[in-house]
Amino acid sequence: MPLDAPAPLPRALRCAPPLYVAILLAMLLGLVVGPMVGKDGAVFGEMGKLVIGLIKAVATPLLFFAVVNAILKTEIQARSGVKMLVIALVNASIALAIGLSLSNLLQPGLHLGAAMPTDPKAAEAYAGKSVDFLKTFIGYVPTNFVTPFAENVIITVVVLALLIGFGLRAARREQAAAGADGFRVIEDVVATLLRTLELILGWVIKLIPFAVFGVVVKTIGEHGYAPLKGLAAYVGVGLLGLFLHAAVTYQAWLVLRVGMPLRRFWREAREPIVYAMGTNSSLATLPVTLRALDRLGVSRGASALGACVGTNLNNDGIVLYEGMAVLFVAQASGIQLDLGQQVLAAVTCMVAAMGVAGVPEAGFISLALVVNTVGLPIEVLPLLLTVDWVIARARSVVNVLSDMVLSIVLDEPALHDDPAVDLVGQRAPGSG
Repeated sequence: MPLDAPAPLPRALRCAPPLYVAILLAMLLGLVVGPMVGKDGAVFGEMGKLVIGLIKAVATPLLFFAVVNAILKTEIQARSGVKMLVIALVNASIALAIGLSLSNLLQPGLHLGAAMPTDPKAAEAYAGKSVDFLKTFIGYVPTNFVTPFAENVIITVVVLALLIGFGLRAARREQAAAGADGFRVIEDVVATLLRTLELILGWVIKLIPFAVFGVVVKTIGEHGYAPLKGLAAYVGVGLLGLFLHAAVTYQAWLVLRVGMPLRRFWREAREPIVYAMGTNSSLATLPVTLRALDRLGVSRGASALGACVGTNLNNDGIVLYEGMAVLFVAQASGIQLDLGQQVLAAVTCMVAAMGVAGVPEAGFISLALVVNTVGLPIEVLPLLLTVDWVIARARSVVNVLSDMVLSIVLDEPALHDDPAVDLVGQRAPGSG
């Protein structure tokens, strides 16, 4: 389908209420039912654990096939690709620094910690534990194909995906040199398995309103309305970080590197921003984003490279959110992470955000994988589902802005004839 207009939704989805509406209704219903059932509502909380478990089970193999598929289908010029990678990593690093700094400074998780059960053993495991980075990263080197998937160790899964993806590309070149075209079967299988897992995960996402209802009933029944203060702090710090990144980092690129008038940029960015907030999807916003970049005079080679091909690397909204949220989870669980542990968590956040860029609700799903990989308790995650729909829209806006700014910075005469317009690695609907 051409990128001139957003793809129409299936009839069933057009008839169903938007996910954020269903989540909001489930949350309101839980706020009413929770006080009525009191501590007997603990059983409802199992629905949240069930959904988190299903997300982890599906997201890890999906991450693997997403990376392999992107490697097989992405063709870009080396010079343009290196420039895109450097800019994307600089922006992601700044986003991580903002997220971690705000969580360390404001400590929003402490507002929720009083209402959450803490595990003394988990706190003791982190207390005084220093990170040996060499030993840690050697431990992520895969020794078999089963354990990384069974334990949801995303860094190892990504390493496996990179090895297999580039190995398959080498095999494809050998077959092409020999005049054979049987390799297309492998590409079709990878793409089909990726799409299958995306559909399955989409079904799991539809269960989120039920999980939200159960978690709210359990939390309010056991602790009253006190946890709402912690959730408000969580949302507030997340939105503050995303705003700062858009207002400082992106505007600095535009003023200091490109010299573009800010009024002109924001005038053209207004339509993609509104669309991203409404759809909670940077893919659905992509046609609007490309039209805005056309009006700004950005070449199609640069916009295709920055907004389409580079989408797996260019997820500042998800990265910043993860950096903030992983510390929030630690604080709410009574765990203090030292600098080395935070750096390790930050690296894991960056890998996760790049790997699951095309997954529906990518921000929260990658957070679940990060929390699991760094060994933090996951009990608080179902509760965060109740308000994730708010932050998700801000993540989508920042992801769209990152696409626009990266494309503008990449734009130069050498890219005007760049054939790298293979539109792969696009974010799926709801990948805020």
